[in-house]
Amino acid sequence: MASERQIGANRRNARRSTGPRSPAGRNRSRGNSYRHGLAAALTSNAQRFKDIERLARQISGGAAVGALECALPVARAELELAQIRRAKLALISRVMAFSGWPVTLPSPAEIKRHLKGLLGGEIIFPKRLKIPAMPTTEPERSAEAIRRALPELMKLDRYERRAAARRARALRTFLDCRKAN
Repeated sequence: MASERQIGANRRNARRSTGPRSPAGRNRSRGNSYRHGLAAALTSNAQRFKDIERLARQISGGAAVGALECALPVARAELELAQIRRAKLALISRVMAFSGWPVTLPSPAEIKRHLKGLLGGEIIFPKRLKIPAMPTTEPERSAEAIRRALPELMKLDRYERRAAARRARALRTFLDCRKAN
């Protein structure tokens, strides 16, 4: 049995963990997926839907309509995984090509904090940061590119894990569907 003190603490914690409430906060969090487009629906255009349907037909092996319906989520998840992996490769290629850090825009909160500090005379910006050049030999160059892109790659990993879990669930459902037919 929870005490009154514990119940009050739980209610206070629940009030703080409901996400953004203001319209500006909701708009800011709504725009998080626009950074790389991976949170958007994969069936957003006709060509992608055709690709999903074609892959689903290959997965189902030309079986009955029910098997095709069961194969659609598998195909969707598989194409989503491929899209995420292409985004990861593009990020590493960009870092290797431009020999620099991945471009990340500061958040509105960071911009606001820097502007307040600048107006108040509190922030002292460092002199130029020296970014070391990329190595010229291939194994070291690839390793350095991955190291530099690692923070962004870790963010993309979340989407990849979710897509892999969706694919695993869809495969289990597909196999159950095939057993039933």
